[in-house]
Amino acid sequence: MKIYGDTVSGNCLKVRYVADHLGLAHTWVPVDIMKGGSRTPEYLARFPMGQVPGVVFDDGRTLAQSNAIIRYLARGSSLLPDDPWMQAKIDEWLFWEQYSHEPTIAVCRFHMRYRGEPAETRDPKRVAGGEAALDLMERHLTATRWFVGDAVSIADVALFAYTQFADEGGFDLSGRPAIRAWLTRCGEVLPTSATVAGVVETRRRPDHFTN
Repeated sequence: MKIYGDTVSGNCLKVRYVADHLGLAHTWVPVDIMKGGSRTPEYLARFPMGQVPGVVFDDGRTLAQSNAIIRYLARGSSLLPDDPWMQAKIDEWLFWEQYSHEPTIAVCRFHMRYRGEPAETRDPKRVAGGEAALDLMERHLTATRWFVGDAVSIADVALFAYTQFADEGGFDLSGRPAIRAWLTRCGEVLPTSATVAGVVETRRRPDHFTN
């Protein structure tokens, strides 16, 4: 299996976390978005949406969209329980993450870290949306250790990917102890996360080209 992606992108990190956590053999193929790596004819032939991450399986099949990928990789594992209701609740968080979390937290991070612009110039609607998303997470995690069930799942992986970088988007987690405790737990059960995050490059990358 080949994973095409960029460790700067939380969406790409989701796939790497799941693959490493489950011990799935894979090759990481870097894609330089700033140099048009996701817009080359070769890349678009595999992934017509022109986004990262993308996966090419050993039989030649391809799959894009980060949450679709991690859901497929996690099938049959503890990260995606067999119970239909548990899966539906995981899907609930996966859809929310892409609709309400990533477009606010990740975009504000891009604005500050990769465009080098101050927090004061962020889009107020995105800031409000990000604060609301983090508040919802804090309330949920006050009553439970994980987002669904009694153990880590791909719902946690999906939300961990960008929440760990929330401060880079101008969001303050100091007053959200439940989130901070959960981030620590995720780091303990996803041992590659600290290493991967630690090698993140500082050059500018457009997170809105990821999924």
